[in-house]
Amino acid sequence: MKKPLPFLFLALIIIISTFWRVEICYGQDYDYNDGGKPKAAPPPEVQDCNGIFLSYTFISRVKELPHVKNVSAQAWAFKAEAAVLNAGKDELKAWKMFVGFQHDEILVSVDGAVVMDGGDFPMAVGNGTYFSGFSLADLKTAIETAGDYDQIQATVGIIGTMFGLKPKAVPMPKTIRLENDGFQCPAPHRHGTSAMYVCCKSDPKYKAKTTKTTKFLPRQNGDLSFTYDIIQAFSGNYLAQVTIDNNNSLGRLDHWNLTWEWTRGEFIYAMRGAYTHRHDSSDCIYGPAGLYYKDLDFSQVMNCQKKPTISDLPADRAEDEKVGKLPFCCRNGTLLPPQMDSNKSRSIFQLQVYKVPPDVSNRTTFYPPQKWQVDGVLNPDYKCGSPLRVDPTEFPDPSGLQSVTTAIASWQVVCNITRPKTRHSRCCVSFSAYYNDSVVPCNTCACGCGQKTTGSFDITTTTCDPEAQPLLLPPEALLVPFANRTEKAKAWARIKHNNIPKTLPCPDNCGLSMNWHINTDYKSGWTARITLFNWLNTSFDDWFAAIQMKKAYPGYENVYSFNGTRLPDVNNTIFLQGLPGLNYLMGMTNGTNPRTDPRVPGKQQSVISFAKKRTPGIDVRGGDGFPTKVFFNGEECEIPVHFPTSSSRRRRAEVGLGLPVLVAAALTFVLVVDRHLH
Repeated sequence: MKKPLPFLFLALIIIISTFWRVEICYGQDYDYNDGGKPKAAPPPEVQDCNGIFLSYTFISRVKELPHVKNVSAQAWAFKAEAAVLNAGKDELKAWKMFVGFQHDEILVSVDGAVVMDGGDFPMAVGNGTYFSGFSLADLKTAIETAGDYDQIQATVGIIGTMFGLKPKAVPMPKTIRLENDGFQCPAPHRHGTSAMYVCCKSDPKYKAKTTKTTKFLPRQNGDLSFTYDIIQAFSGNYLAQVTIDNNNSLGRLDHWNLTWEWTRGEFIYAMRGAYTHRHDSSDCIYGPAGLYYKDLDFSQVMNCQKKPTISDLPADRAEDEKVGKLPFCCRNGTLLPPQMDSNKSRSIFQLQVYKVPPDVSNRTTFYPPQKWQVDGVLNPDYKCGSPLRVDPTEFPDPSGLQSVTTAIASWQVVCNITRPKTRHSRCCVSFSAYYNDSVVPCNTCACGCGQKTTGSFDITTTTCDPEAQPLLLPPEALLVPFANRTEKAKAWARIKHNNIPKTLPCPDNCGLSMNWHINTDYKSGWTARITLFNWLNTSFDDWFAAIQMKKAYPGYENVYSFNGTRLPDVNNTIFLQGLPGLNYLMGMTNGTNPRTDPRVPGKQQSVISFAKKRTPGIDVRGGDGFPTKVFFNGEECEIPVHFPTSSSRRRRAEVGLGLPVLVAAALTFVLVVDRHLH
């Protein structure tokens, strides 16, 4: 008898096909929306957070080459993830997160955010760094998104290198916190050994500034502000206008260079009011742009670099029909403080930007460039934040009608001046006084010590001592370059019986120096003389200096060869600039005999007078007559650690020390004579 195998197989197929058509339902489980793959569940601690939940998770690390025995010098490649989750009831605009790295970390790549320092990778962040949102800058609430984590949480993927931990140790940051205004963050909690979290809540005492309600973030205040406005939009390109505003009383830029980084493959087709340093279309032709724009003549393209360098046009291009004809353009890169000339504290240029797929299909898809950086010649160092979306800029009607035109979209980048680190300035100050015939020169390596220096010198640290105190100088030595001061300084040290080290101190290496000399000191007032020395080959037009006097400021009366102004918004600061026709500080020139005479610096000087009736108790010789901070064209100059001492004070000290000795000797003599007489 045959077994009914065909019948059984047929029945089995019918049963399987019947149940295969049953549709599986995951009722209310919204995590299955990406191809059926569940997303990682949020930490359980988030359930108790009514605010902004931050987390940092260390993923892994691998020992890098070279392998060394010194644990502190061994490099490790690491991966980590940071997350910002809006667990509150209000939308979080433009989130900013601080991660307190502490193991000499070097970031190699960051995904899902931008580093607010604006530098290039690899980026040293051993003292911590700030992240801000890029593609997801604003975090909505779970209430308005039905708990959609794609809209309420931003995840930051971090890859980098770190140093100095044993193989089994887990490298964690010191802290994490939210940097947005109006929030309080307690110390973070550890979750096991490889994760930390913190719940930041609204500060009940925080009072936000009263501003009109806007759809986007209100405009921020800063020393320097960039506005990136989209003023025309097409299917594959748009016209943008960049406005630079100098808002700081001591801020300034000369021959500014602006850099940023395109993140979506964009390129600059044309510009008006500025230009890029490089005209090269190869990056476009051999990249995604060349594949999409097959019929475009790339020889006419302005720039295809991912990170272009942009500069202002010279003044003679202001009326050029092709690249000029813009208000506030073509200033040769000069941005003055508002109180010097409000018309010259703003600069504008325009650029035609072409997009590449997938952004070309939507004419309202815009991504502003990231990592903005700006610098100038002997100007302050600016640290710029990330672009923040703000309400569209309003432009007045050019015909004079009482109407405004708004930009399609606007972003703001705020930059603030950073104080230069020790030995990283670009100008310095020397001190002298009528009561001391020695000059206290600029500090050793005030503007750095390296193979290449800022000024007209080329002295390396192998031939000088970067840690030695500078030698005192005779006054006439201030007029010659450092390379010609050596013999004068050594001869002066012999005359004054000062020690001459075997290895002489290194030069200050500054392109510009100033001398502050106390000229007179009398009963009702005193005077000082300030002299500017330009050791560079370039000149300074419309220069300015600023002197901060801690105790003497109220007594300021007048400056005679410059124009002097008190700055009410800057503490105890006197603002100095050249008079009309005298506002040009020349560069270095050859001496009378170029073969034998040293080069001569460009210089200007003036006397400043102070009254004592407004500063009772002022001790001019004791240090109150010397500035506590000095600026040139916005750059903070390094000042000496010591100031000239008064010879009368030394004489008083010598008398005070010698009198007891003389009295003791006299008494001894009297006692001895009296003993012999008796």
